[in-house]
Amino acid sequence: MAAESISFLWQGEPLQLLGAKGLWDPERRVLLVADLHLGKAETFQAHGIPLPSDGDGATLNDLLDLAHRWQPQQVVVLGDLIHSRVGLTGELRAKLAALPELLGCRLRLIGGNHELGSWMEGLPQEPSQALGPWWLSHEPEPRDGLLNLCGHLHPVAVVGRGADRLRLPCFSYCARSERLALPSFGRLTGGHPCSQRDRIWLVADGAVVDWTQAPPSSDRAA
Repeated sequence: MAAESISFLWQGEPLQLLGAKGLWDPERRVLLVADLHLGKAETFQAHGIPLPSDGDGATLNDLLDLAHRWQPQQVVVLGDLIHSRVGLTGELRAKLAALPELLGCRLRLIGGNHELGSWMEGLPQEPSQALGPWWLSHEPEPRDGLLNLCGHLHPVAVVGRGADRLRLPCFSYCARSERLALPSFGRLTGGHPCSQRDRIWLVADGAVVDWTQAPPSSDRAA
């Protein structure tokens, strides 16, 4: 059954998988998102590809709506907030500078591969790190005794067959490596099919649904 959010329990520690493509830690009141890829349209335009420029505004509005709904103490972006240095225009820099005030809380960035060589005033790129029972990273980085929360993979699930087949973003949990990958948050991002061994939760139209027919392969997830 689809819902605005679904509970995920790991070693007694709760998370909420959100249909709006974010992850909510209720114990620490932290909202996590990944892979916004702001400035992607401008990057493509610089290479002569006429991609529409309205994706950033929609992505940022989605983030603001999510923060206003959950009232976090901090928002953590798990990498690839921006798409490239080329797309980091003066207008985008101004939007990023205003973002913490608009969110109403601290904004943090775990550096991703698309931020390499970029600098954003007031928003340093932080290394992968622990947050309670979680290991926060951009690319998957399993850590013993911690659940790895990451982006980078842009997980999608293929639903249906033939002409009715859809590729939908999803949360992807790998029990072997204790890794939970977030769907890409940006409006202008693609996706990659996740492993059939993963437990997945589809997200669409602000709702999330458990799409795994079999029970999870680890009793640490529920």
